[in-house]
Amino acid sequence: MSSHLISVAVPVPFLDLLTYRVPSSIKVPPVGARVRVPLGSRTVTGCVVSSKSVPAPTVELRDLTAVLDSTPFLPTTVVSLCQWVADYYMTGIGDVISVAMPPGAKKRISSYKLQPITTATVEGLAIVHNTKNIDLRGLGQKQIVALQLLSENPSGMSSAALRQKSIGGDVVNRLVRRGLATIRKEPENRDPFQGTESTYDVQPSKVQTLTKEQRAVLASCQELADLQSFRVALLHGVTGSGKTEVYLRLAEHVQKSGHQVLLMVPEIALTSGIAAQFRSVFGERVAIQHSGLSDGERHDQWQQIRHGKADIVVGTRSSVFCPLSKLGLIIVDEEHDNSYKQEESPRYHGRDVAILRGSRAQALVLLGSATPSMESYQHCITGKYVHLRLDRRVLDRPLADVHIVNMRDEMATQGPDVVISRDLEQGIRARLERSEQVLVLLNRRGYSAVVFCRQCGDAFECPNCSISLTVHRARTGGWRAQCHYCDYSITVPKQCRKCSAPYLEQAGFGTERVEQEIASIFPEARVARIDSDTIRRRGVLTERLTSFARGELDIIVGTQMIAKGHDYPRVTLVGVISADVGLGLADFRASERAFQLLTQVAGRAGRGERIGETIVQTLYPDHYSIALARQQDYSAFFKHEVVFRRGMRYPPFYALINIIVHGRTLSASFETAKMIAQKLSLVSTDGQFSVLGPAPAPIVRIRGQHRVQLFLKGTHRTLMRKALERVLAEMPKVRKRITVDVDPVSVL
Repeated sequence: MSSHLISVAVPVPFLDLLTYRVPSSIKVPPVGARVRVPLGSRTVTGCVVSSKSVPAPTVELRDLTAVLDSTPFLPTTVVSLCQWVADYYMTGIGDVISVAMPPGAKKRISSYKLQPITTATVEGLAIVHNTKNIDLRGLGQKQIVALQLLSENPSGMSSAALRQKSIGGDVVNRLVRRGLATIRKEPENRDPFQGTESTYDVQPSKVQTLTKEQRAVLASCQELADLQSFRVALLHGVTGSGKTEVYLRLAEHVQKSGHQVLLMVPEIALTSGIAAQFRSVFGERVAIQHSGLSDGERHDQWQQIRHGKADIVVGTRSSVFCPLSKLGLIIVDEEHDNSYKQEESPRYHGRDVAILRGSRAQALVLLGSATPSMESYQHCITGKYVHLRLDRRVLDRPLADVHIVNMRDEMATQGPDVVISRDLEQGIRARLERSEQVLVLLNRRGYSAVVFCRQCGDAFECPNCSISLTVHRARTGGWRAQCHYCDYSITVPKQCRKCSAPYLEQAGFGTERVEQEIASIFPEARVARIDSDTIRRRGVLTERLTSFARGELDIIVGTQMIAKGHDYPRVTLVGVISADVGLGLADFRASERAFQLLTQVAGRAGRGERIGETIVQTLYPDHYSIALARQQDYSAFFKHEVVFRRGMRYPPFYALINIIVHGRTLSASFETAKMIAQKLSLVSTDGQFSVLGPAPAPIVRIRGQHRVQLFLKGTHRTLMRKALERVLAEMPKVRKRITVDVDPVSVL
């Protein structure tokens, strides 16, 4: 006698696929369907990954509880992609499936409707009844109001609409029990664009004349897309060269051929603007996917995609899993950006998964950047990727003139606490006088970086993490010191906690301090700040960017989220505060990140008719990443950086796997890490890969856990992963205390 078995992915960390038996009373669910299965003492929702009929198993298996979908909820292509991601990034497939699922996938939206009954008027109120008049004395006031509303809307009202009228579910349920109303389950499409045309600035697209370079690049891309076979091309275009217009024209070409387009951007801040541009061309056939939407909006947009009602999808990294069935083009804008790498499980890289998905869909993958990643540029050199270039700005506008300010000279003249240099102050003043706009970048939030006692030297450090607490202005006044890793925070006292001396001082500064300094120097200016502290409330980010685009703000101070992708013609000055932030980190990518950030933010200036300028404040004006960013010379930077990378055997020439062991004590973490290193060294024969470490992680303690790290370095990724899998399989008791990051973009 045979049984039907299914393999199910459940959203539990570190768990592989679980096998269940399908009882004869339940129809076998297809791959991609959601099912309810027992797990320990509870029941969870999982996704079917494989299914097969086998002879009666010799081991006892548990039966699945219920099938939620008669057809695949996730397309089989997405399920297969999730399996690859789980294998490559050495993570549980349930974690990956959870990313691919829309939020609230199990929820249903209720719509209430009156029974099909006759209408009567009682005491002047139009209400409804089944076979007799309703005795109003038995109804509460809210029930009467609810009946009135429902009688005015015979097709029904959604639960959300009734809640806006202060009619809750308990009121409706009492009407249902009385037989006066029924509840109908139905999907409700919450369109994130509806009622927000002014916010998203959705207007009819203006036909633009392409430059000669744009026409050539577009023609090459169209030829590649028409092959309907997998290709990867890098569109290497200077800032302001019109890459987005190429994306639009290419997407239109692919859509007309009957295929769909996925456009990925690294930051939520970029989605509204570029989605509006695509919406102006493709109308309601554009869907968006990012965590800035409400769960309901994101769920409904996902369903629009799933049912084939969207030809274009704009989203952040998780959109790579969206259920597109006729994918012909994937665009990864700002492909170099570290935000494409997820820093918690599953630690996948959106760009690299997009390339894999493109290969399976036989689609063109177009990577775009003014400052490509070292990996992508190296693939162009070796011929693995097609290299396309846009070397000139639209209308031959010049690149912004970049002026370097040595802050050591400024400190010698104005003191050690100087924030705004004289050159930057003069530059801002000149722009305000001409009614032009300014962007000011500092890639560090908060007011100051540390609080310390001038008498005993005690600094405020996080008790859970090995970092200083960042000082923020409290909403109620005063100061709060906060950890940006575990969110621990305290009110900054008036005196030292150790010696009780009243000599507490703050050092270093972040975006809050810069905003205050600028507002103090230019009280007439309209200044706003954009960082993760100011945009927590939904919609604030889009509102501020839209206000800036309309000229309602003069200056925006922000972190790296203002540095890329934005196009504001009235911005003629970009100021960079502390350009060397990050250069001193123990990370081999530090110079690359500094060059990319400076080049990108410099490209925000002078995108209109007026010439732009960028003023860069730094303590290290001679560092090659800063000097070459001043010239905006990517080729020169690559040639310089590639010598270091090749000599030190770093990516793009070698692959890395970062292994971090967490423990309650440093010694315990070291012991486990040493054991892993020894086992890996035995597995690595013939020098297939090298094992580096163990050593304390640069941030040795986070959330109370001591961290020790080691690296695998080599040219055979598969051998490295398989070796690590074998070693960790021998250590199941400590697996949950180990973080594995394949192809890390940060080694902190």
